Amino acid sequence: MRVLFLGTPDFAVPSLRAIHASDHELIGVVTQPDRQGKRLALTPPPVKVEAAALGLPVYQFESLRKEGVDLVRSLAPDVMVTAAFGQILSQEILDIPKYGVFNVHGSLLPAHRGASPIQASLLAGDEVTGVTIMRTALAVDSGDVILRKPLPIFPDDTAGTLFDKLAVLGAEGIVEALDRLKRGVITYTPQDHAAATFCKMITKADGEILPSLSAVLASRMIRAFDPWPVAFLTVEGERLRLFGSEVIPAEGAAGTFFEREGDLCLNLAQGALRLKEVQAEGKKRMSGADYLRGHAAILGKRIG
Repeated sequence: MRVLFLGTPDFAVPSLRAIHASDHELIGVVTQPDRQGKRLALTPPPVKVEAAALGLPVYQFESLRKEGVDLVRSLAPDVMVTAAFGQILSQEILDIPKYGVFNVHGSLLPAHRGASPIQASLLAGDEVTGVTIMRTALAVDSGDVILRKPLPIFPDDTAGTLFDKLAVLGAEGIVEALDRLKRGVITYTPQDHAAATFCKMITKADGEILPSLSAVLASRMIRAFDPWPVAFLTVEGERLRLFGSEVIPAEGAAGTFFEREGDLCLNLAQGALRLKEVQAEGKKRMSGADYLRGHAAILGKRIG
């Protein structure tokens, strides 16, 4: 089976490795261009780094649908695999591989179609997430399901921990799907489009904790936005980044800080949060209790 792989970030790397280690023929890797990093130097995407280490040919396009159609045709893949590639494929490209395009998606479709399924699962309070391997259709994440692999969400899971677990699970799933295709035992099950939910691209502004939020939602945000963009609150013009929390009963006006058993706590519209770990601007992460010991004047102040 001739496989052309399309992926960009760390999430895609386990899938790339797994296909390379399988019996399938990995004929090339397509990824996005190098981007300017924090030190202004061009930084290659993780998939490019891994592909080079594996000795695979790498092709980079700002827009595959505009610049890479001829290349894809010339490679004549039996199937294409996408994993967090980051570009929308045209119908022209989808039609090139004999068996279509298989996608590794970080949710149990039709739930959480879109760009941020891992964060969306945490924000929704899901107890189970997983990976779906589907055959890509033109509408985003709407294609027929080949297989689903569920994964429980634990109370201490963050987007970061789920990202790592789902990346490994996706690698197992995509090889299983390719093996089924090779053996001729693959099935394609249409999604229930009426049950679909959608999620958007996450921005830094999405992480702000405001007094009007419920403690439950704010706690979910802290988990969903760790490690990026990181949930935060603003007090007297200064940002305080939040890592880890516990929902507790409120003890005052929404948006105000209070102390309970030596810990820094925050009242919200419904309930309150015990802030387990925080980070002030330009400072190291520390426990909420340690922060409170050095900033006792924060008690009674209001965020926002």
